[in-house]
Amino acid sequence: MSIAACGTSNSNQQKKYNNQLFISVPSSMYSAMKLIKDIYQRDNPNIDVIYNSGSSGALQQQVERGAPIDIFISASSKQMDFLLKKNLLIRESNKTFLKNKMVLVASKKSIQNIDLNTLTDGNFEKLALGEFRSVPAGQYAKEALTALKVYNKLESKFIFGKNVRQVLFYVESGNADLGIVYITDTKNSDAITLANIPYDLHSPITYQIAVVKSSQNISEAKKFINFLLTERAQNIFKDYGFIGIDS
Repeated sequence: MSIAACGTSNSNQQKKYNNQLFISVPSSMYSAMKLIKDIYQRDNPNIDVIYNSGSSGALQQQVERGAPIDIFISASSKQMDFLLKKNLLIRESNKTFLKNKMVLVASKKSIQNIDLNTLTDGNFEKLALGEFRSVPAGQYAKEALTALKVYNKLESKFIFGKNVRQVLFYVESGNADLGIVYITDTKNSDAITLANIPYDLHSPITYQIAVVKSSQNISEAKKFINFLLTERAQNIFKDYGFIGIDS
């Protein structure tokens, strides 16, 4: 009797898990992924999509530690390549599905018009960046500053955010005069002005995705990845400022 009850409980738990997808999502794409989730669940009412958001570096560490994650998304190839070498992801499921670009932002209250000269002149107090080790946006920003030959000049002005959302908040709140974020992070902000950072100043910004090898829901995870590659999903991302894989 007790064995049967235990078996039924385990069966119900497994069934519940098979109806859930746990997905690690970089902070920079969380808003777009919220809409993707609504649409996907409307078309697949038997699946409950659950997001875990943070910097790509923090999400990578969670996979390393064995967190129950089905899909890992990174805003850079660095974190993806690391987990692939650790044999923690299903290699054939790995896809590049989006691109992005960097912008320089300033609070409208402090600087009305900005361009790259605003950055290189150095006539400001604080520059907000993503942490270099764990936030891909910070890594791209460091590359751009180095290419512009101003990294050493500006280093004393850096303040760091644990993700790009925090970097943008520092600028919007006036805690930093300038910040470097993805253009997609600025979509819903009315508090900033921005200037494009040339794409050739840093490594290509590619968003990578793969199924975690320890996933107990591999087939559904692969189905979700395939949806992100469809024209319907890609158009949603483009509305949020991302650059599609066909561009």
